[in-house]
Amino acid sequence: MVSSAIYPSLRDKKVLITGGAEGIGAAAVELFCRQGSEVIFLDISEPSSTTLIESIKELQGADQESRITIPVFQQCDVTNLEELNEVAKRVLDECGTINVLVNNAAAAGAKSRVPSVQVTPESWDFDINVNLRHVFFLTQAIVPAMKKQGSGSIINMGSISWRIPAVGTPVYMACKAAIMGLTKTHSKEFGKDSIRVNSVMPGAIATERQIKEVLTPEYRELVMNSQTIKRDLMPEEVANVILFLASDDSSAVTGSSYVVDGGWVSDV
Repeated sequence: MVSSAIYPSLRDKKVLITGGAEGIGAAAVELFCRQGSEVIFLDISEPSSTTLIESIKELQGADQESRITIPVFQQCDVTNLEELNEVAKRVLDECGTINVLVNNAAAAGAKSRVPSVQVTPESWDFDINVNLRHVFFLTQAIVPAMKKQGSGSIINMGSISWRIPAVGTPVYMACKAAIMGLTKTHSKEFGKDSIRVNSVMPGAIATERQIKEVLTPEYRELVMNSQTIKRDLMPEEVANVILFLASDDSSAVTGSSYVVDGGWVSDV
């Protein structure tokens, strides 16, 4: 775990994170808990979520002097809008509001890794639902509470994949490009209510899943040749940027996209 800044403004803030059981999402859950935030995370995987919670409990027991909170897990398939809306309502009923929303859940699995000529209506719908649709509708569900309190920070997780551009995951990349457009229009739409909306665009991040499924020796060579920083980038390094955007230290930042890619792309 890389060293992180302490943000007093995040203590006791209610933070909702999708796809929080593994990878960048799990790193964000842990770092918010280290800040003393009240963290609720959604994920489809109960075993991975349980493992994460137990690991944070161990941190709490090992460091009694700092206020490390324990996150709350809500099982949810974000592609099921009825289920997503039910969970969002339950979270708001229990918490009263949400101060920070991190739209992190996404996937580029086997269904996504096909060339454009092999995309079917079914695979198209799967990619849109798992990578884009829930971002819009969960934001729609949470924003009224943020408007009522007169503040909020929304962080949407994008990707540099469309900016490279990569090939082989065309619908996934279309979704990630759309995240930037959604971020910019929502920052304008919700800004009058002091709700900030930003996005984070990671590059090749050495999550456990990426190491298993993507970071082959050949791809890792491409990554090292492309990055200015010649080392693996870790999930915590992306999560640190998420924390900054959630905190009051970024109170004048909205409509922006922060690239965390070790220098792979030069501009957005």
